[in-house]
Amino acid sequence: MIQWIEYDDVWLSVKGSARTTVNKNGNGEYPSDRWKKQILLAEHSPIRKIKFSWKWMNLKSWVSVHFVRHWLGILHYVSTQRTDRTGVNRDKSTQDTPVTHECEANAQALINISRKRLCNQASPETREAWLEVKTGVKEADPVLASVMVRECIYRGFCPEMKSCGYVNTEAYKKELEEYRKVR
Repeated sequence: MIQWIEYDDVWLSVKGSARTTVNKNGNGEYPSDRWKKQILLAEHSPIRKIKFSWKWMNLKSWVSVHFVRHWLGILHYVSTQRTDRTGVNRDKSTQDTPVTHECEANAQALINISRKRLCNQASPETREAWLEVKTGVKEADPVLASVMVRECIYRGFCPEMKSCGYVNTEAYKKELEEYRKVR
């Protein structure tokens, strides 16, 4: 479903901005994975320099709407269903009409969206589409992907009004431990 994903490694610039915030000059050495994980877990502002772009093809319109709800740190470009542009009467389109949905998001947005869209309470189709993004991120930046987790892992408990029960499993405990681990 994802046609492409783009990423430029800007970690040295992220480190330089972090050094600026503590009154240090220059970028220093390229950051270690340990440093990357620490700043990502802390969610300090320089992580917003990290950007990913991708394009979903043939995404169901109703799934696209789930992602458009996210607005902070992400831009959306969704193909129109306007009758005057497509020649198709949009009043006859169903919610599963496929759309093209292109995005550009910073690291903070990727973390935030993951909290909601990887949750077992999210629709399976939406979770599947977001897992595709996370897989693409993992190929380019495994440390960033490691902090793209569902809400219960992020918070250490389930805040949902109706829990799926995952927090009561051994798999949850293992995933939570892995998320918190800084190597």
